[in-house]
Amino acid sequence: MTFQTEPPHKHGTTGRSAIVLVNLGTPDEPTRSAVRRYLKEFLSDPRVVEIPKAVWWFILNLIILPFRSGQSAKKYATIWTREGSPLRTNTAAQALGLRAALGERGHEDLTVAMAMRYGSPSLPEVLTKLKADGADRILVLPAYPQYSGTTTGSIYDAVFQHYGSVRNIPELRFIRNYHDHDGYIRALQQSVLNHWDQHGQPDKLVMSFHGVPKRTLMLGDPYHCECLKTARLLAAALKLTPDQYVVTFQSRFGKAEWLQPYTAPTVAQLARDGVKRLDVICPGFISDCLETLEEISMEVRHDFESNGGREFHYIPCLNDSPAWIAALAEIAEQHIIGWPTKLAPAERELLKKDAEVARAAALQLGAAD
Repeated sequence: MTFQTEPPHKHGTTGRSAIVLVNLGTPDEPTRSAVRRYLKEFLSDPRVVEIPKAVWWFILNLIILPFRSGQSAKKYATIWTREGSPLRTNTAAQALGLRAALGERGHEDLTVAMAMRYGSPSLPEVLTKLKADGADRILVLPAYPQYSGTTTGSIYDAVFQHYGSVRNIPELRFIRNYHDHDGYIRALQQSVLNHWDQHGQPDKLVMSFHGVPKRTLMLGDPYHCECLKTARLLAAALKLTPDQYVVTFQSRFGKAEWLQPYTAPTVAQLARDGVKRLDVICPGFISDCLETLEEISMEVRHDFESNGGREFHYIPCLNDSPAWIAALAEIAEQHIIGWPTKLAPAERELLKKDAEVARAAALQLGAAD
């Protein structure tokens, strides 16, 4: 077996700690070719599609990619911003916010990076760079509050596969889930209450989670149960009665039965049943993306309004809201206990002096201008 070349070792240096925030991924641009590359990588993951490899290769390459790539590219184009993919920019902002929040908690000697399970920046690329930068302790933080083999499990696979060709493997820690973490629930609660303070309360709140095939539940995947627990805790925090909210699952793919009830048909039926004002939140997504901005805020909105609903509100994902960044720092901090992430007093004082010198130089430069 051939191992990757190790970076040069410098005696007397101490290793660093790092956190990698890993999200699902996104195409590099909203074009047919870029979306095709992304979908091929995503849908080739056996964790995502559990169909015999030979059969799935035929379906994916001869049926799905030729037709779905162009359709998906048009959808991505509707949500693309000047900065690029919303998922990538939101995840980058979360990583920056997490680094700042942990620094405020005294964890100055710590790197925070973002990576994508599919697309770029790829997880192997980020892990390789962290190693070159001297990180020998790495915490992997999936952007999935609820565990599923199709998401978090796939991240584990990618990490282990990468280090299968690495001779000197760093210390690794993984965050499995945080679906019932107090900070996560508080951040969701604050997000909803902030929206209601501005727009009033709806007739009903829909909590829409990403869907997975029902067979994964029957085979032992805990995702469904963790989604229901998140919903129950959020409803309790908002003091909602059972008739004031409903839990649904979105993003079906293929003809097999997925977790129910499905979001789009449920929303359409609520409109036909006389619900006039509907709010939808997607607690399983911590970053706005195609599935929230296009599928929910556009397609599901249309389903509601075309069936008689009058007022549809999509409550944005947590993104880099202060409450969520604080919660994310709490979650991360609980998993780096014991790691040397704080500078020694002498190092902290030197860093402080460097900052003061830099600030004074900037002020002098401004005065000279």
